[in-house]
Amino acid sequence: MNTLSTRHLLGIKDLNKKDIELIFETADTFKDVLNRPIKRVPSLRDVTIANIFFENSTRTRLSFELAQKRLSADVVNFAASSSSVSKGETLIDTVNNILAMKVDMVVMRHPYAGAGIFLSKHVKAQIVNAGDGAHEHPTQALLDAFSIREKYGEVAGKKVVIVGDILHSRVALSNILCLKQLGAEVMVCGPTTLIPKFIGSLGVKVEHNLRKALNWCDVANMLRIQLERQDIKYFPSLREYTMLYGLNKQILDSLDKEITVMHPGPINRGVEITSDVADSKQSIILDQVENGVAVRMAVLYLLAGQTQ
Repeated sequence: MNTLSTRHLLGIKDLNKKDIELIFETADTFKDVLNRPIKRVPSLRDVTIANIFFENSTRTRLSFELAQKRLSADVVNFAASSSSVSKGETLIDTVNNILAMKVDMVVMRHPYAGAGIFLSKHVKAQIVNAGDGAHEHPTQALLDAFSIREKYGEVAGKKVVIVGDILHSRVALSNILCLKQLGAEVMVCGPTTLIPKFIGSLGVKVEHNLRKALNWCDVANMLRIQLERQDIKYFPSLREYTMLYGLNKQILDSLDKEITVMHPGPINRGVEITSDVADSKQSIILDQVENGVAVRMAVLYLLAGQTQ
């Protein structure tokens, strides 16, 4: 029987290559479903899922909610800003109160790294990590790798550069772990101050010259600057950052070969990427958003299947 090796999805580090391939194969099926006139299947009927978001989110939250509804699950949405958390209630008490209402699965985003791991040790429900601080964002990495697979046929052997704020990015770590598992070559590119000190231990190349990195790669994943997680200034100004690490059409057209451009969103147009690049034929940014629903459907379906 095809099942995941883990009960929760807390990070890519908990998945093996077979798990990732199973998620992709299942997502292929669900993508076909999403292109049908009737986009709903009864796979998770009678399963109740709570979306608990302690941080702002647009794409991830909508993508998860749409995935759940496409699978016919019952959905409960929770926003920390308008809850008893603001009155001092702890994370475990909040979740246990929700679980007392017979919720089967929790999708959680939290500003602190390891929040999902902590919660999984204290509650019976299955936990899906929708981003925890600067730690991991597993479903984003899965949909990014799925999009590369869709574009090129496979991920193995592809050269992927991740450009920008690697130090504060949960997307970067999850992407590196996922792409390496699937046999891709990975490089990170950005200012020295935004590259983690021990990044080499993950088996990735480091480059500080954007043009060299782009000429090396098949795919460029452009990350935004995580200003909300920066407590000190890591570079003189956004203008200087854009001059050195911003991708524009002039640079894209001058490269030795045609590359694919990705972005996990939200895009800061005119900073890490210009509008003419984001909206160009080489960009698969909207494909990533579309694939996000299918990949999250696959994750929820495979996890729920372990309890039924």
